[in-house]
Amino acid sequence: MAEEAILGYLATSEEIPDSGQFASQHGFQHNDVVNVIKSLHGFRYIDAQDIKRESWVLTDEGKKYAADGSPEVQLFLAVPQEGSISKDELQKKLEPSVFKIGCSQAGKNKWVDMGKQVSRKVQHVEDKVKDLLIRIQKGEALGKDDINSLKARKLIVAQTWKGYSVKKGPNYAPTRKKVATDLTRENLQRGDWKELEFKEYNFNAKGPPAEAGHLHPLLKVKQQLKNIFLQLGFEEMPTNNFVESSFWNFDALFQPQQHPARDSHDTFFLEVPSTTRELPEEYVKLVKRVHESGGYGSRGYMYDWKREEANKNLLRTHTTAVSTRMLYALAKQPFTPKRYFSIDRVFRNESVDRTHLAEFHQIEGLVCDKGLTLGDLIGVLNDFFSRLGMSKLRFKPAYNPYTEPSMEIFSYHEGLKKWVEIGNSGMFRPEMLLPMGFPEDVRVIAWGLSLERPTMILYGVDNIRDLFGHKVDLSLMKRNPICRLGID
Repeated sequence: MAEEAILGYLATSEEIPDSGQFASQHGFQHNDVVNVIKSLHGFRYIDAQDIKRESWVLTDEGKKYAADGSPEVQLFLAVPQEGSISKDELQKKLEPSVFKIGCSQAGKNKWVDMGKQVSRKVQHVEDKVKDLLIRIQKGEALGKDDINSLKARKLIVAQTWKGYSVKKGPNYAPTRKKVATDLTRENLQRGDWKELEFKEYNFNAKGPPAEAGHLHPLLKVKQQLKNIFLQLGFEEMPTNNFVESSFWNFDALFQPQQHPARDSHDTFFLEVPSTTRELPEEYVKLVKRVHESGGYGSRGYMYDWKREEANKNLLRTHTTAVSTRMLYALAKQPFTPKRYFSIDRVFRNESVDRTHLAEFHQIEGLVCDKGLTLGDLIGVLNDFFSRLGMSKLRFKPAYNPYTEPSMEIFSYHEGLKKWVEIGNSGMFRPEMLLPMGFPEDVRVIAWGLSLERPTMILYGVDNIRDLFGHKVDLSLMKRNPICRLGID
């Protein structure tokens, strides 16, 4: 045993000068000797001092050249002694990497004449590179120029060897005395507890970490956003149906059936069940009429609206489908102003990259009241985003099928020193609201943004796939800090 060998050696010697040499002389693995030294040092049987030695070792490429020869020599030997060989034929004789490096080095050494035909300029060469690599394998010292040459070609790397020199400690004994860690019933019955030496109790030692659940960063930010909406007097909408009909997702929003977003390249349609069975028929007729011929001051889209398109089931592409249902239900009651919000998953058939996923979260807020204007929307947006720590806002006109006017929302990012788009907003069109049954003076202002974007900014995540999806490192949940919205 390594422990017996170390304590026994120190019984007759003052010092073990080198743990590496000691291990090789006594037939032990150096790691085993190191572990024993650390244990004995902890109990003060020995005193140990660190030893560090710098050495050079071959890389995988260096080991290959030490065995097979350097690329330049391999290429030189592949060239006939008399005459020449075409470059293409020569390339077939060697590995691609060997041929490329060999051409460069052999030409640099002026061993061969490189052209369409390759021929030797000299008849004999020495493989200095191979010889140097073999000397390093044997542990021999090389000159500075030779080391730099091999380093430049990435054939060797520096390696730090760590070991110990060992002397007797204040508690040294030829054999380690076993100490008891517990007082047992048998010790008391036998009475040998009086002679036992107990291990000292370390009151500063840390116990095993408590296993507990951890919140995902998205859940933390989601809860903070939810709190902001509740502080502003909003009610949360039920968002439990991921599957929605095209009618509620598109048609009720006055989005035409020819719109590119309704194409299978952008939307996930269901195969089973492929269509919905229940739609409010009277409301469907009103939506059909406003699409085909307009009304409420609109010309509509002037096309043949098809019920079979509206019946198609899909994975909802936005939580505005939920807003549509809630507004329709609200319109059937005596009018009451409402503030609604939702934060939940939506699905779009998009190419996945570092900033886009086919499944993500959408944050949506809306206010329904009489006489609302664009100024009210801007005021609500400034209040909402100021609570997120975004006090500098700009608005840019935009187009949405179901809002008019529409605005893109930009915030000045202090870190990036530029304006960054953070969301979209607008006022729902009369063609959407009036068929539901709202009075003509009722207006709805709304805005939306993704949950992932602010979370990525807060937690310094530059790839959305590291935050959400099957490739997420679960340790992210354990080590992520608490990031407060609105705090720089």
